[in-house]
Amino acid sequence: MGRKRSKPADNWMPPRTYRGRSAYEFKPKLGGTLRLCDLTATPSQVWAAYEALLNHKQDESIFSGLVEQFFNSGDFVELAGETQKDYRKYAQNALAVFGKMSADKIKPEHIRKYMDHRGVKSRIQANREKAFISRVFRWGYERGKVKMNPCQGVKQFKEIARTRYITHKEYDALYHVSPWVVQIAMELAYLCCARQSDILALRKEHVLEEGILLQQSKTGVAQIKGWTERLRAVINQAKSLPLNTGMSSIFVIHQVSGARYTRDGFNSRWLKAKQEAKMKYPELAFDFTFHDLKAKGISDLEGTLYEKQTISGHKNVAQTARYDRKINVVPVVGGQ
Repeated sequence: MGRKRSKPADNWMPPRTYRGRSAYEFKPKLGGTLRLCDLTATPSQVWAAYEALLNHKQDESIFSGLVEQFFNSGDFVELAGETQKDYRKYAQNALAVFGKMSADKIKPEHIRKYMDHRGVKSRIQANREKAFISRVFRWGYERGKVKMNPCQGVKQFKEIARTRYITHKEYDALYHVSPWVVQIAMELAYLCCARQSDILALRKEHVLEEGILLQQSKTGVAQIKGWTERLRAVINQAKSLPLNTGMSSIFVIHQVSGARYTRDGFNSRWLKAKQEAKMKYPELAFDFTFHDLKAKGISDLEGTLYEKQTISGHKNVAQTARYDRKINVVPVVGGQ
């Protein structure tokens, strides 16, 4: 019989089950925490989740079990929302191949074979999926769940750095055919040299007297982007984004319901705008990504590479150099 709980009202809970911050959690004897279900669940639903977990205990030694434990871990919960979404996407292909294998029987040669097969279609995706598999094994190794990380020593495919620079003409053409929400996001990404995820997460409380407070989700660097006439115009335009009657929003860029845009929701509007731009301006190329807007911003900044680094918020100048894509005009012999 288990220990008596400090709160008699919790005596209905299954053994080793507790209320966490946002979910009911199961704490195994060997340590760690596994998520059962939301705090809104009924007692019967909690017990059902508990029994389902016990029924899968025998599968903990296989790769799918290791992945499931990782997804229920605190390490995963602490990741950025978009990173979590990417990892779940990468897991689908990895589990289709390794899901039923014993985690300790997956060897470096298996990872290499997986990489070569996936690389035929997309070397970048192969690299991302390998990085995910490695993250899962590293998490498991540190907790004694697996004997090794089979991804160690397996080379990733060489990725060619992007060199695409968006010209002013291309930018203006796309801007003029885009809906307001895309226009605002384009301007903020370009002027502030910011990532899409940071732009979509921007809250009205971040609009300060000195400028716009932006904290990079990837590096954690926080900066206040000082006001310019053009930046003020963007924020004023954002204030006019439509809202349903009686609704309000805490986000600078928001839907009519007041909710923030998800990455997929915004990208559908971004891609639609690019398609319209291609039809209206067939003489121009629109083969660039939203992230290339950040590179355009850094490239268009005046000053040395080190001055650009300070403005961009990169931790080292090498990162800034990868975003500085404008080709310099240099003199020929006799033209100095």
